[in-house]
Amino acid sequence: MKDRLSAEAASRRAASGSASKRAQAASARGASDSAKSRQGFTLVEVMIALLIFALLAGAGALVLGQSIDNRFAVKANADRVAALQRTRALLRADLAQATARRVRGPTGRPAPQAIMGPQRPGDPLLMLARSGWSNPDGAPRASVQRVEYRLVEDRLERRVAPYLDGTRAGPPQVLYRGVRDARVAFIQNGSEAPAFSASSDRPLPDAVRVTLTLDGFGPVEQLFLVAAA
Repeated sequence: MKDRLSAEAASRRAASGSASKRAQAASARGASDSAKSRQGFTLVEVMIALLIFALLAGAGALVLGQSIDNRFAVKANADRVAALQRTRALLRADLAQATARRVRGPTGRPAPQAIMGPQRPGDPLLMLARSGWSNPDGAPRASVQRVEYRLVEDRLERRVAPYLDGTRAGPPQVLYRGVRDARVAFIQNGSEAPAFSASSDRPLPDAVRVTLTLDGFGPVEQLFLVAAA
């Protein structure tokens, strides 16, 4: 009996010691966790966070830059299309009101044709006389005006002479920038030629084909009917 009581006492002491050790271990772990929480982030964690932030910021800046570039590209294309449409509208209006009137240049010499393309270097791309020049103030001038289209460097320009004969064309109106090449062809009775030969019964061609080689678009062909057609 005495031995049994001694054994139970020893067992209780062992259990108490084990529980005490577990409590001490738990207390040590808690203290360690508390110390870690007070220490904050490690250097590696901070570096990783900064790297992620830098990657996100770089991606955002790249997307923003591409958006701005795309916006400018879209605007530039829209401006080119608008300029091409204005050029087409002016050519259509001029050729739709072309007349058979032969004009005289600054030298007083009459033009060989009522409508002409370039005969030699330095000549206008297209020259004609057109009617329909409005005169709301009743100025002492005709309702017909001389119109020239010229390719100057990479610019397509339109010039208008204040009088039909003996005057130089006025200041240029720049219609389009970025023209690499410009050509005209005259269509008469189904045949197309770079020069037009007038006759007594047909002083004007049936149509005029204008081909412009433009930066960003390449060759652009436009066909215009002439008034007398």
